[in-house]
Amino acid sequence: MTRPEAPGGAGVPPSVLHLRDLCAEALAGILQRPARALLTAFGTVLGVGSFVAVLGLTATASSQIDNRFTELSATEVTVEDNARQHNEFVDMAFPQDADARIGRLNGVDHAGVYFTVRLPDDVVVSASPQADAVGSTSRTKVVAASPGALAAAVPSLEQGLVYDEFAERTAAPVAVIGEGVARRLGITTLENAPAVFVGGEAFSVVGIVGDVERKADLLLSVVVPRSTAERVWGAENAAEPRMLISTRIGAAQQVAAEAGLALRPDHPEYFRAIAPPDPEQLRSSVGSDLDQLFLLLASVCLVIGAVGIANTTLVAVLERTGEIGLRRALGARGRHVAGQFLAESGALGALGGLLGTTAGTATVVAVAVVREWTPVIHPATVAAAPVAGLATGLLAGLYPAVRASRVQPVEALRR
Repeated sequence: MTRPEAPGGAGVPPSVLHLRDLCAEALAGILQRPARALLTAFGTVLGVGSFVAVLGLTATASSQIDNRFTELSATEVTVEDNARQHNEFVDMAFPQDADARIGRLNGVDHAGVYFTVRLPDDVVVSASPQADAVGSTSRTKVVAASPGALAAAVPSLEQGLVYDEFAERTAAPVAVIGEGVARRLGITTLENAPAVFVGGEAFSVVGIVGDVERKADLLLSVVVPRSTAERVWGAENAAEPRMLISTRIGAAQQVAAEAGLALRPDHPEYFRAIAPPDPEQLRSSVGSDLDQLFLLLASVCLVIGAVGIANTTLVAVLERTGEIGLRRALGARGRHVAGQFLAESGALGALGGLLGTTAGTATVVAVAVVREWTPVIHPATVAAAPVAGLATGLLAGLYPAVRASRVQPVEALRR
């Protein structure tokens, strides 16, 4: 702070606080109590770090959601049988060669018909022909599915294999069961050729499925060929017949539009194809929801950091009242004092912003490495975070700075 000489020696010119002096005074004020300064900046570190981390994790998670949606949901088409709404005498609209008809459409990987078999209430599923055998249950569903439907579900086999087209053509009494069903029925291995019994009908278990990518309810069912179910229980006992189609990426909408005509050129209205929503719209919707939620949390953290800076700066003003009075007595103006405290709070906010940006970026990278994701952080987020810390510090120090600027020299020096 200097007093330039007045031209002609007339009067005393107002004091001037240069930027270099302002920075030096602010630094000296911060270094008076370095531990408290670091703890004060820590609140901004948390706020800005949360800001960077949540935006980065949101972008990273949205990217993963988009990828998974594209790989699974965007390639799945379901065709429902609505024949009875148009013709009460039709038990099932799907023709016997439905898999082959849909399979000829461009972009189809696998397709098959499946339905739940409608059984009497007293029919139980067991691993023994005795209805009261240990492990028998009436809660296990029996699902009829063509080989194409099983392939479209993308099963992961624990043991054995899934039945093929030969079993479908010959209506073979074979079954594939989920791992949970196998455990409940006491079937631990296929080496002794186990069988499941459904109301006295025996089905050789050829495979145990550990997981499926689509239609998870298959894991809780006994799955038999479609032709076998129609031979044993009749087509009239097919409940909610549907077709599951897996397509190549980008072909789902077109396959859904053509499915009804390909299945029944004479009555395409018997079917309703359900195509996945547009992936870009879903990604944008999910990303927007996550952004709003996490930005709210980051804002709360920033507010907490701002309150910490404001509180510490206000305490500093009260502790340094004598110093402020001395500076005022030596010619410092109110705006000079206010500028010094704003510089201190802004420096703390900027320091917290830089450290928070580093911590937030490291958090995003660490989570991505652990989850085996590709980290995604927008450059604008990294650039804006330190600025947000600086702005937080300046706003937090505004009230204490104004209060410091109003301290009267005489009153301050009396204390």
